[in-house]
This record gives sequence, C-alpha cells and structure tokens, in this order.
Amino acid sequence: QVQLVESGGGLVQPGGSLRLSCAASGSIFSINAMGWYRQAPGKERELVAVIISSGGVTNYADSVKGRFTISRDNAGNTVNLQMNSLKPEDTAVYYCEADIRRYYSDVVLPYWGKGTQVTVSS
Repeated sequence: QVQLVESGGGLVQPGGSLRLSCAASGSIFSINAMGWYRQAPGKERELVAVIISSGGVTNYADSVKGRFTISRDNAGNTVNLQMNSLKPEDTAVYYCEADIRRYYSDVVLPYWGKGTQVTVSS
C-alpha cells in the first residue's frame, strides 16, 4: 500500500505564511513528480505547484508565482509547500499528489492525500 499524509494547514491572516508538508510511505520503488493541488468551494481542483524528481524542475500556477515555493527532501519522499503573502483567494483544501512506481510494478500511478484545509481570513 501507498499512503500520502499532508500536514500544516490551518487558519492564517492575509499576508501571513503557512508551510504544508506531505510524506509518502509504503511500498514505493520510485517517485517521479510530486505536487500540490487545491480545491475551493464550488470550484474545480487546480494545480498549485509541481516538482519533478530529476533535476528538481518546478512549475507553478500563475496565481502563486513569487509567493509559494515547492521543495522535496533529499530522500525524495516528502514534498513541502511554503506559502507566503497569503491571500483570501488562497483559501481551499490543499491536496498532495505523487506519481509513484511501486515495487514489482512497471506502472507509474497517481496517488493522492486526503487534503488539508487552508483558510486565509482576518
């Protein structure tokens, strides 16, 4: 089995910061990309940021560029999202996603965490 567990969400005032973390565990042979998505009430889930294992290439949604930073730990199984200068429109449930190849498998599949709530409000 594979598990992705997010942590670090909460309530923060506009202009504040939060750091989200996501740890992948289980029968993992390799992880290609890891990323963060978010879904606000009444809206579709959208990509926030992604980091590719090879070379650490990153990609961000235009709405968070310059404010959010995605990173992975040296072991590669944890992904973090540093969120600065938060705005009310950043309020959403944030989901971690990882493209994982399990042991004894040639297939890379997406796995999702259960999500963590981020609320930006005064």
